[in-house]
Amino acid sequence: MPRYLTMIRIDENNLPESGGPSADLEERMGELLQEMTKAGVLLDTAGLAPSAEGARVRWENGRLSVTDGPFTEAKEVVGGYSIVQAKDRAEAVEWTKRFLKVHEEYWTITVEVREISEPEIPGVGAQA
Repeated sequence: MPRYLTMIRIDENNLPESGGPSADLEERMGELLQEMTKAGVLLDTAGLAPSAEGARVRWENGRLSVTDGPFTEAKEVVGGYSIVQAKDRAEAVEWTKRFLKVHEEYWTITVEVREISEPEIPGVGAQA
């Protein structure tokens, strides 16, 4: 079955006043993640530290550059991710919709769902 990376995009400058998830949201999220794990769909998931604690490494015109966060030019940043295994993109999107619906309506979140291309390098990745 194909694997999908879901990138959870948020605007760090426009988070709910509480700054993080409510206790109710954490409970609903825990229940959904348990269900996904039992169904064999959820392979990995995590939130990410704020962009202020990150760095961007760029390769351009044969030169490397490193920029420390925060990244003010970015309207949205990746705030978390999951890797899911689903029969097709439609199923991965349905699980993503369920993930979004556990959030209170004052959250603004965009999730990008992308199929993971399996590497063709011997000994590397899922095909090893």
